[in-house]
Amino acid sequence: MKHLTYILIFFSWAVFAQIEPVEQDSTQVHYIIVEGDSIPVTSVELEEVLVLPNLHFENRDARIRYIILRRKTLKVYPYAKLAADRLEALQERLDQLKRKSEKKKYAKVIQKYIEDEFSEELKKLTKTEGQILVKLIHRQTGKTTFDLIKELRSGWRAFWFNSTAKLFDISLKKAFDPLAEEEDYLIEDILQRAFQNEQLERQRPAFDIDFYACVNKWSKPKTRRKAKPKQ
Repeated sequence: MKHLTYILIFFSWAVFAQIEPVEQDSTQVHYIIVEGDSIPVTSVELEEVLVLPNLHFENRDARIRYIILRRKTLKVYPYAKLAADRLEALQERLDQLKRKSEKKKYAKVIQKYIEDEFSEELKKLTKTEGQILVKLIHRQTGKTTFDLIKELRSGWRAFWFNSTAKLFDISLKKAFDPLAEEEDYLIEDILQRAFQNEQLERQRPAFDIDFYACVNKWSKPKTRRKAKPKQ
């Protein structure tokens, strides 16, 4: 896959912090010094760490299916994350503009850039990779690809994109719902493992996902129906 050329503007800032123990009533309290201000804290907030269950597969085909899905998910996730980053940057810039004409002009330039960027990438993906990407874009932005195109361009253009995608068995209206669809649960499981292994850069989803509820639903062994005795 060819590398795309990006024009990026980075704004960097540095905060120097120092932690010092201070005795108060025989209780050690830590002070964080940030730009000359002392902020006492008695606890440190840590990011939530999911305890991932061991992987169990019913058969060899299920294992192969998971491996293939993992390869495709790891491939397309960075594009979904990039879409979320682009949209967030777009919204922040629009909030800074006061005139409606300026917002409209800026939005057209960026929107076309985003659309062209992802259109080219979608052409290089397989059908299943394209559908996974559509799901992950919804996971990271909270909006379906169809709705994003509709907002960025027009309802007719969104309809046209969706109709074209259908020719390749890809629905741009597809949402990511790991509690309702087993494949989406497997994708979420793959992402969580990749985040913990630092294979992928973690980015929080746009909506809450109860991972353990998904585990309880989908990880239970499926009961096999007993064959009816022959009469």
